[in-house]
Amino acid sequence: MDKTEKNLEEDKKVEDIIDEEIEENNNEESSKEDLQQNEEKDSSELNERYLRLQADFSNYKKRVEKEKESIYNFANEKLVTELLDVMDNFERAFASADEGVENDSFYQGVVMVYKQLLNILEKNGLEEIEAIKEKFDPNLHHAVMQEENDEYEENTVIDVFQKGYKLKNKVIRPSMVKVSN
Repeated sequence: MDKTEKNLEEDKKVEDIIDEEIEENNNEESSKEDLQQNEEKDSSELNERYLRLQADFSNYKKRVEKEKESIYNFANEKLVTELLDVMDNFERAFASADEGVENDSFYQGVVMVYKQLLNILEKNGLEEIEAIKEKFDPNLHHAVMQEENDEYEENTVIDVFQKGYKLKNKVIRPSMVKVSN
């Protein structure tokens, strides 16, 4: 081989080496870019996961708070329901009292105790369900009788046999009523 061929061969080897090094550099750069893209993708996935977990935790806190509020609001429901029977007995006693007894101090004392009990229950969220002349609502009223009556529209409550009550907007006892037909 002559010198030019040797030089050409050496040049070609050098070019091959340079090409290999350039290719390695390109591969390193592309692998760095791939790594960076993977890191960005992982970072965004982790961020999304964090946001979902944060939203889930926030929803959990709200749900627990609602449950606590519900427990607090209705913790005394059983006690109040039992006291309604006492209230009914007071009202029956007042209805059956002899005429002229309203001026008796004992009677007035019993009325004061009744009113005090009623005020305490009302402060704690008890409210009477209005029924007379109202449209019959099966969520609020329990119909025990029906009567033909031309004075009232159909399905109107015309008499109450037992008062109904709500405790903080929850019906704890529906009114027992007579409904027009």
